[in-house]
Amino acid sequence: MNRVVWLELTTDALDVAQHEAAVADPRAGAVVSFAGVVRDHDHGRSVATLTYEAHPSAVDVLREVAQELADDPDVYAVAVSHRFGPLKIGDVALAAAVSTAHRAAAFNACARLVDLVKQRLPIWKHQTFTDGTDEWVNCP
Repeated sequence: MNRVVWLELTTDALDVAQHEAAVADPRAGAVVSFAGVVRDHDHGRSVATLTYEAHPSAVDVLREVAQELADDPDVYAVAVSHRFGPLKIGDVALAAAVSTAHRAAAFNACARLVDLVKQRLPIWKHQTFTDGTDEWVNCP
């Protein structure tokens, strides 16, 4: 049975290792994870601060995306979380993990999970740059 084992939209710090452990399955020969980390630059500009704002429907969209992946017969388990609120450089903003029988399927499923989250999740990023300018980025 394929399942979504962890799904969270939170202001708390994310732990990728916890996501990996959550998708552990005795049938799995592969667990692939992803950490989307806040970097100190964007398009050649130095980032000073970053805040994510989430639409109230974001957790429902995250659930739909995770379930879509879990419905793939090659995927045994899915764990995915996204942070919102103020984050620091180096913080994990997106954590994802999947388990499958084989590595190719796991890499493909994790990449697909991350891509779908980036495409569909109604979350916005507000960046302030070290030069005093700022911008809002619509993530989906």
